[in-house]
Amino acid sequence: MRYWLGASFVDTGQFVELARAAERCGFDTLTLSDHLFYADFASPYPYSSSGRPRWDASTHWPDVWVTIGAMAAVTTTLRFSPNVYIAPARDLFTVAKQVSTAAVLSHDRVTFGVGVGWCEEEFIGTGQDFHTRGRRLNAMIPVLRELWSGETVTVEGLPPLSICPTPERPIPILVGGDSEAALRRAARLGDGWIGNRIYTEEQFDDVLAALRRHLDANGRSLDGFEVIAPLAVLPDADTYRRFAAKGVTGTMAAPWWLATDEEKARYGADSLDLKIATMERFAEEVIAKT
Repeated sequence: MRYWLGASFVDTGQFVELARAAERCGFDTLTLSDHLFYADFASPYPYSSSGRPRWDASTHWPDVWVTIGAMAAVTTTLRFSPNVYIAPARDLFTVAKQVSTAAVLSHDRVTFGVGVGWCEEEFIGTGQDFHTRGRRLNAMIPVLRELWSGETVTVEGLPPLSICPTPERPIPILVGGDSEAALRRAARLGDGWIGNRIYTEEQFDDVLAALRRHLDANGRSLDGFEVIAPLAVLPDADTYRRFAAKGVTGTMAAPWWLATDEEKARYGADSLDLKIATMERFAEEVIAKT
C-alpha cells in the first residue's frame, strides 16, 4: 500500500513545506486539485447532496503545474499528481507541454491524474466544448502519450510535429471518476484509476466490481493496474492491508482532517504546524506499520 497525501484546500504558501514534510514522513505522492475560478456556478457539484461546492471564493486553487514545479525543486523522491486535472478544458498542446515540462523538471516524478470535470462554466471560460469533453479526452490521451515519447506525431490539420522537452520515462496516466464512462475510460486508456471522492467500503466495492468488469472487457486485469482509493475509514494499518488484498495499490489521506482537539488547540486549526504534526503521527501509526 502506498500513501498519497490529499492536499486540496491547502493555502498556496504552505505547499512547499508540506511537500518537504510529506517526503520526510514517507508519503509516496502529493496530490492537489484543479479549478480555474470561483463563481456562483449553475453547474451542480456532483459530490455533495446540495449540489453546491464545499468551498468558497477565499479557497486557494493554485495552478497545478506551477505548484508541482515549486515542490519538485525542494524534494527528491516524492511524486506529484493532480486529482484530477481537467484536461479537456484546455487544448491538447497546452496540456502536453505543461505535463511534460513538470515531468522533466521533477526527474520523472509526475503522475497524470485526469478527468472530464463537472463545471461547465470553466469550459466556457476557456473556450472548450463542455458537452464533448469525454469524447475529446478519449482522443487526447493516446496523442499525449505519443507527444511525451518525443516522436513525431500527426495531428489532423497540422504538419507532422513534436514537442520538447520530453521525459525519460512514460508518464503514468490515472483516470478519475466513478461513472460508467469514467471507469470504462480508465480500463481502456489508463494505467490506473484514481478516486476523486471519499468512498465507504460498500461504495468502493461497487466501483471495484465495475472496474474489474471493464478491464475484463478490454482484455486487462488489475495486475499492474493502479487503484488509488480515498477511503472513509479510520487510519489503521490492518484495515489498509485488507484493502490492499482487494487490489488497492494506494490510498489517499489528509491527516489534519482527523486532528484531535488537543492538536488543534496546540497548533492552530488550519496551520502548517498542525498539518505537519498530524502527518508525522500518521507516519508513525500507519505508514511505518504497513
